[in-house]
Amino acid sequence: MTGVENGLRMTSPETSSTSSLATTSVHVSALDGLVNVNSLFTIAVFVGLSLATPGQHSLEQRSSCDASADVAKKLLVFEVVSFSFFLFSSLVAQGLKLALNLLNSKDVNEIFRAHINIKVLRWGMMASAVGSVMGCLFLMLSMVNVIQIRLGLLSCGSKSAAQAVATLVTLVSSALLIYISTAIYAFWH
Repeated sequence: MTGVENGLRMTSPETSSTSSLATTSVHVSALDGLVNVNSLFTIAVFVGLSLATPGQHSLEQRSSCDASADVAKKLLVFEVVSFSFFLFSSLVAQGLKLALNLLNSKDVNEIFRAHINIKVLRWGMMASAVGSVMGCLFLMLSMVNVIQIRLGLLSCGSKSAAQAVATLVTLVSSALLIYISTAIYAFWH
């Protein structure tokens, strides 16, 4: 006997263990991956924070290319905002994982069971993905400031800084475009 309850496909006990657990394990694996990637990015945030020392001289050898305190302030702000988005994304993903794990607990006599609507699951996963994308954008902006602090201001014509920023923006933007396209495709299919 097959039916739909709260947006989740409910099947008879004989088939529920195979189809429901297989689908759920895919969701849990996706959420695990998202949390792990967010953890790596969070480490990058703290590395960037350690580089925000005022009065640091760039490698450009011209004092006019040294970053001002405003660049260090922007770096700090972008790092905090990036960390906030990654934390948001990870907490949403962990909450969804908890709900899925409780939903599919193996003890059928358990009192506490989560009932999750598939729409809630999808929107939660999308919110987590949006948090990760926003965290990546702000991390990229903070890395531009790290480059300016270490290699010299873009406005002073530092070729090394310009090449590093161009590479960073091109690769990160391309990866985010692929990630967003894949997430939207998965959301609607």
